[in-house]
Amino acid sequence: MGEITFNPMDAEFIANPYPTYHRLRAEEPVHHNPRGFWVLTRYEDVLVALRDPRFAKEAIAAFVAARLGFAPPGIGLSMLDRDPPDHTRLRGLVSKAFTPRVVEVLRPHIQRIVDGLLERVETAGSMDLIEDFAYPLPVIVICELLGVPVEDRDRFKQWGLDIARGLDAIWLPPDSEVAARSMASRHALSDYFRALIAERRASPRGDMLSALIAAEEAGDTLSEDELLATCILLLVAGHETTVNLIGNGTLALLRHTHELRRLRENPGLIASAVEELLRYDGPVQRTARIPSEDVTIGGRTIGKGELVLPFIGAADRDPAQFPDPDCLDITRADNRHIAFGWGIHFCLGAPLARIEGQIAINALLQRMPKLALATDTPQYRQSLTLRGLSALPVSF
Repeated sequence: MGEITFNPMDAEFIANPYPTYHRLRAEEPVHHNPRGFWVLTRYEDVLVALRDPRFAKEAIAAFVAARLGFAPPGIGLSMLDRDPPDHTRLRGLVSKAFTPRVVEVLRPHIQRIVDGLLERVETAGSMDLIEDFAYPLPVIVICELLGVPVEDRDRFKQWGLDIARGLDAIWLPPDSEVAARSMASRHALSDYFRALIAERRASPRGDMLSALIAAEEAGDTLSEDELLATCILLLVAGHETTVNLIGNGTLALLRHTHELRRLRENPGLIASAVEELLRYDGPVQRTARIPSEDVTIGGRTIGKGELVLPFIGAADRDPAQFPDPDCLDITRADNRHIAFGWGIHFCLGAPLARIEGQIAINALLQRMPKLALATDTPQYRQSLTLRGLSALPVSF
């Protein structure tokens, strides 16, 4: 049994990280990587890192900036990168818009968007599932909720991709342009929102952006930097992950024809199917924490201030938690996956992502009975944090 070394940006790992996760979990579940960070792969250990308040988030921005030789970001940190009490205050401002009850009301509207996107391609007989379907759906929905003009989506598409790619900057060579491009795109998106915020200040509407501006104007609940950071987070996180849920989920079903047929014949299984697709090949593979004091986990001591990477994608394939974890079973019982995280940072948009995934995948299977892969080698995005396809050609 040799020492485990793996490059998380290796093309083979990106195409299929799960064998490496299994090996790490079996041989070195609390793994110290030579690049200077800790990797957690067991469900139980990942859960500890997500729930234990000693595993903090706020120090990560300065850690990454120092590692890359950058100044810490000048733009305010979003709630995703904050610890209590600031995290609690910022999350409270937007959480009411994403409760299951509020989101459920959107179901008919989301169905109409899905139907419209499928009608547009139906006569073509083929499409790129990502470009033509999985990407536009969540972008349209989050734009409408937030109050961003949907017709601007081509403007901010590349910015969103650059920002998402920047999440992996820490393991790329020092001369990589990824971090610089990510920062430039973040500033471009900030400038875009500054202009939009100025418009909304002058004439508010019934959208989330206007509500956030009102909170910022009311005094100490939200600074302007925080307002910008919140807008960027909601726009980018509000579509990036759902694109991957629909893309990864459809690919998994097309590769498991028995499960595909079960779902097509029993559309009522869609809720448990989406949960299983999230577990099986989730859109977010890892998160990050920095302990505020020395912490012992799995018999190893992680020092205060060290970078810890809890791998959600590995935890969701842990045989100690999920019997036969590499098997896709759309009726899996007791499926306590952590694809949306856990603890105080549990994904705010989970109810919306679930509904978008359910409607999109069911509509695809019902309207396109001959849906099939048009490639043997789907192309994955060069990303470790966000697992998704850059394209998925299908015929129908």
